[in-house]
Amino acid sequence: MSSNLDTLYRQVIMDHYKNPRNRGEFEDEDTLTVNMNNPTCGDRIQIQMKLEDGKVTAAKFVGEGCSISLASASMMTQAVKGLTPEEAKAMSAIFSDMMLGKEYDEDRFDLGDIEALQGVSKFPARIKCATLAWKAMEKGLQDHEE
Repeated sequence: MSSNLDTLYRQVIMDHYKNPRNRGEFEDEDTLTVNMNNPTCGDRIQIQMKLEDGKVTAAKFVGEGCSISLASASMMTQAVKGLTPEEAKAMSAIFSDMMLGKEYDEDRFDLGDIEALQGVSKFPARIKCATLAWKAMEKGLQDHEE
């Protein structure tokens, strides 16, 4: 990856970290809420989602952690809005493949800012930071289905 692209990606991650999208909590009780933590580094995240008519209509997060963890949560809450639970889980699987350095279907979803996290795959210890919010979202949707 070129150093210019690396720099751009770092800027996108820092922007989401310093200016998180969808940070906060829903006041009403009609939400899916999942709390997860990464004991190896201390990251903690709470994801909340609203589902209406078979789609994620809103998502928010609160948490404490590193820039990668919180930037990823910001990006994820933006990305899943308007998706069905199946689509959100499929996007999460693509994100997971990207984090593991595997080939992934770039055409299935427009990952937008999420692609800035690609470089994390070079740092195995940080992959759990990047995937924490995504795993929480998957768990919430799975629990909702059951």
